[in-house]
Amino acid sequence: MLREIHCFTRVAGRLSFSAAAADLGMSQPAMSQAITRLERAAGVRLFERTAREVRLTAEGKALLAYAEQVIESVGAFTAEAGRLARPTIHLAYPPLVGTLAARIVRRLAGRTPAIGVELRAAGRDAAARALADGEVSAAILATPAPARFVTAARFHVTVDHLAVPAGHRLASRPKVSADELGGQVLITPGSRPWGLPGRSRLVADDFTAAIDLVAAGAGLLPIPHLLVRSVRREDVRFVPLEAGDLRITYALAWSKERVTPELMALVQAVQDALWTR
Repeated sequence: MLREIHCFTRVAGRLSFSAAAADLGMSQPAMSQAITRLERAAGVRLFERTAREVRLTAEGKALLAYAEQVIESVGAFTAEAGRLARPTIHLAYPPLVGTLAARIVRRLAGRTPAIGVELRAAGRDAAARALADGEVSAAILATPAPARFVTAARFHVTVDHLAVPAGHRLASRPKVSADELGGQVLITPGSRPWGLPGRSRLVADDFTAAIDLVAAGAGLLPIPHLLVRSVRREDVRFVPLEAGDLRITYALAWSKERVTPELMALVQAVQDALWTR
């Protein structure tokens, strides 16, 4: 019956048995037979057919929407069944490296067999907890990662700007050196201070929330160039920072007790994505 319903929707869309048959790779007699079977099963005529034209009957028009819903539902069922049958891993990542996370998803989706990746944006502490609890298969964490996790595919994110309130005396400077930060409060997302002059204020591992603190006048924030390109705010200025080799190191982390072929494919995909960026 599903085949016949599919034929019905195609003829209704084309108003031509021959064109609908060609679309579905069928002969015209086979298409006519399929419509006849459906009309007998439904107990109504679906089309008015003459030598010159094909038209939907009133009953055909009334049933067409239901037929289209059937086809749509079958397509959704098939797509969801395929998704459920595909191996899936869960990856926690900091929003800062969202571009990399997206590249990883595309790489794994393009391999054979494909592997699905469910992404979870999370700060370092939340990602580490999710990894420890088995809620995610792996996590991209700022190093050093907790000792209980295995790590690989390390990479660095350069910190070369300073977020300052729009009205701050440094906001209009073409650049700021590390020596000029003495006496300033430096906001530090995570658990380790930057190692710069000034007083550190440790906050949760979330750069977005840290920028809000800058806007509120709670301190200045050394920030990676990746965020400078994506954040647009009227109350915060991003000034180039000359502070030597200041960077955040990340690594892919996972639990050695939960190693699967899909996880190893993820490790390889991360390494490939970093190599080809």
